[in-house]
Amino acid sequence: MDKNSKRLEALLYHAKPTPGKIQVVPTKKYATQRDLSLAYSPGVAEPCLEIAKDINNVYKYTAKGNLVAVISNGTAVLGLGDIGPEASKPVMEGKGLLFKIFAGIDVFDIEVGTKNIEEFIQTVKNIAPTFGGINLEDIKAPESFEIERRLVEELNIPVMHDDQHGTAIISSAALLNALELAGKKPKDLKVVVSGAGSAALACANMYILLGVKLENILMFNSKGVLTKDNPSLSVLQLRYAIDKKPMSLEEALVGADVFLGLSSGDIMTPKMLLGMAKNPIVFAMANPNPEIDYNLAIATRKDVIMATGRSDHPNQVNNVLGFPYIFRGALDVRATKINEAMKMAAVRALAALAKEHVPEQVNIAYGATKLTFGRDYIIPSPFDPRLITVVAPAVAKAAMDSGVALNPILDWNKYEEELLDRMGNDNKMVRLMINRAKMDPKRIVFAEADHLDVLKAAQVVYEEGIGFPILLGKKEVILELKKELGFDADVPIIDPKTSDEEPRRNKFAKVYWSTRQRRGISLFDAQNLMRERNYFAAMLVNEGEADALLTGHSRSYPSVVKPMLQLIDKAPGVSLIATTNMMMTNRGPMFLSDTAINTNPSADDLAKIAIMTANAAKMFGIEPVIAMISFSNFGSSTNESASKVREAVDYLHKHHPEMVIDGEIQADFALNPEMLKAKFPFSKLAGKKVNVLIFPNLESANITYKLLKELNKVDSIGPIMLGMGKPVHIFQLGASVEEMVNMAAIAVIDAQEKEKKKLKATK
Repeated sequence: MDKNSKRLEALLYHAKPTPGKIQVVPTKKYATQRDLSLAYSPGVAEPCLEIAKDINNVYKYTAKGNLVAVISNGTAVLGLGDIGPEASKPVMEGKGLLFKIFAGIDVFDIEVGTKNIEEFIQTVKNIAPTFGGINLEDIKAPESFEIERRLVEELNIPVMHDDQHGTAIISSAALLNALELAGKKPKDLKVVVSGAGSAALACANMYILLGVKLENILMFNSKGVLTKDNPSLSVLQLRYAIDKKPMSLEEALVGADVFLGLSSGDIMTPKMLLGMAKNPIVFAMANPNPEIDYNLAIATRKDVIMATGRSDHPNQVNNVLGFPYIFRGALDVRATKINEAMKMAAVRALAALAKEHVPEQVNIAYGATKLTFGRDYIIPSPFDPRLITVVAPAVAKAAMDSGVALNPILDWNKYEEELLDRMGNDNKMVRLMINRAKMDPKRIVFAEADHLDVLKAAQVVYEEGIGFPILLGKKEVILELKKELGFDADVPIIDPKTSDEEPRRNKFAKVYWSTRQRRGISLFDAQNLMRERNYFAAMLVNEGEADALLTGHSRSYPSVVKPMLQLIDKAPGVSLIATTNMMMTNRGPMFLSDTAINTNPSADDLAKIAIMTANAAKMFGIEPVIAMISFSNFGSSTNESASKVREAVDYLHKHHPEMVIDGEIQADFALNPEMLKAKFPFSKLAGKKVNVLIFPNLESANITYKLLKELNKVDSIGPIMLGMGKPVHIFQLGASVEEMVNMAAIAVIDAQEKEKKKLKATK
């Protein structure tokens, strides 16, 4: 995609379908006049009076306790500089989105139209009663230091300038673990810092709290090493200024143990790296280009321990590891500030988490890699679901121990459960899935690439590194659409009907005919079928010329699935093909089966569908808890439909006792753990959170997933084909670009898994 196309895509993302990235959503019922009279006049007077009696009741009766202001004056926005408060708003909304999806914290973004320190401080102080916490953002140094200092002192709610402390906290956690691997101690370190802005100063300050000696830190700005005779330095920078004569970065790095880069790309050379001490620690965090390229650094020195700000290299120093959970812990104990003890608690919690056994869900996100503490894993992944239950409680405990918590937590087990419930609203599965696909991308046939949306999906797949598209369709149409989209990558384009493809058509026809000649298919029939894109596409996969296949955007599901079932064999040991839809609900991902293939499955079929769906869930790092859905509960009906579900469950209990599965059960009981435990305490599902639903027939499954998708706006990924010998997946008619991109990631993961099984079988 060219620069202009990327620009347009970014603008459309922010403009459509609704301008901006966040909105206010009611949390109470408002359907009736009675509801409205409670929400506003006259009922609203009662909480107002209670708050007037005791100001702390504001946390009981309003959203203040879970509301953070993200505040900026637009003077230091990303790498764009002083672009003004209005121009900073998209960034502030983006920060609000991260607060919400990672920690369940609501945000109002506030853009303040002043560069005057005192005016800014007074504005924040005047609006502070609205909020439970203040996140300062994108305010230029040195003003940001004074603004934060004053607000921390003068307000009784948590205040943090994340640009400073977020990077400091994450890099400090990485430093602790890097030092352990390098066999070094903070007091012995020689540290060189490239960059003298707010983040660099905050990092250096925190490193000193870890035990690094001030006199062992050399700090550089764009003009060179900071010296005390430089009149342009701020008071905070003067702390790191030296009396010695100026030196170059190369000279400073001789014998250095740590290089901290918060400056600009490619300023560190291999020669500089070679001059550092044994087991050098290099945190090159300039974005998008680090101070030294990761691959160059690793090639230069095998003993280097390296972190960057990039997600495509190990050890990403990403502020999202910190600020959502720091504010979460601070809000939950109603801390009056975020102090050094709380920041250090976050540092040590993050460092400790990297040493623990990594959940399979996180390993899966990185493909075949098994993450273990070491040079390539010194800080947790942003995908780690444990972050909220590790960092937030550590911060909350530190607030309590340091005397700034007004609402101490008494039941830590209950608190952890509450944190996990908040995570149900955050859908990380798509990010996990796409990241995993990118670890080992595959060749994907897009069988309808002469449709604009399909080609757009293929473009996203290519540009995001999810896979390598093979475009099928009318070549002249595809070329015209590529031009329109700015999709200028040189990817294969195949038109099965052209004379150029005759040799391959004939080759595929002979192979297909050899398998179907005793089933009424002649060679002539096979040759004609190979002119059809779905037959041709399936043969590309069968013959190893592609790794996966996606189709179905422009045709009905039954018409597309037929050639797939004719040409693609079932997986070894599989006697039934089925489908599941992964629904991204507010309680987390849920799998619904069978949504597209088996009209009225038998008890035996239902058991097979349950097993295949369980395996699909495990493929995504989800431990399946399966409810076999019916209109009856545990024998309350003798109807044939209920009886076959009961029979399937009996079979699975007997032959697969390790499966957490039960039924027949009504959907409301399956999805309400309290109701289920009270009424059916004997059930295997009692006290558990169901994440797989197996339906008694296609009608109920298909209707349910489409109702969820349309009425609740639940994202759906699927139908995901189960039991196929090759990675073949079929879109729903008219699938969106986003849905097709997600299905492409599924297809790549499917190909990865099948490849692993094949390799395992040959050993």
